[in-house]
Amino acid sequence: MCEHIRPIVTQTKFIVLMHPKEFKKTKNGTGHFTHLSLPNSELFMGIDFSDNARINEIIETHESFILYPSKHAINLSHENPLTDKTLPLKKPMAIFLIDSTWACSLKMMRESKNLHALAHISFDSTKRSEFKIKEQPLEYCLSTIESTLTVLELLTHWKIETIEPTKFEAFLSPFHAMVDYQLQCIQNPLHQAVRFKSRKS
Repeated sequence: MCEHIRPIVTQTKFIVLMHPKEFKKTKNGTGHFTHLSLPNSELFMGIDFSDNARINEIIETHESFILYPSKHAINLSHENPLTDKTLPLKKPMAIFLIDSTWACSLKMMRESKNLHALAHISFDSTKRSEFKIKEQPLEYCLSTIESTLTVLELLTHWKIETIEPTKFEAFLSPFHAMVDYQLQCIQNPLHQAVRFKSRKS
């Protein structure tokens, strides 16, 4: 799927926190796609990041937020996350993304004490996930890369980022390619075996 990656350069740093189950499951997960599609991003695998020196450094040197739909989250659909309290920015902005199931993300948030003080951000989900091969727990739930695209669009709306609309259109290309490929494998189980054999040869 790497050939479908269309990177977007951002001023905002994105940090993907991936649960070990997602890491072991597949290298074609949307968390990996998100990381590969954002040059200004870093990916960490684990559950408790409390003592992760690099993550603590990022939190210390950045105006840090975490994408998490809590009751007190700043809703990007209606509010600029950079309020009067944070402007003018003395530190670059960083957004943490949790790549995990809802159940596992709760444990990651609970165990990682360094994430507790981060301001939460969320958005109104007006899109349905295009993850046709995976059933979402609720209709408004999106994959990591789909959620990140919405965040990028809203950051651009608030003029925190200046990303051309054409960049948004291509951002989900690896995700769509993966879904299409897996649908082909479901319809024709021999498709995957033939492709694997051709790659080996």
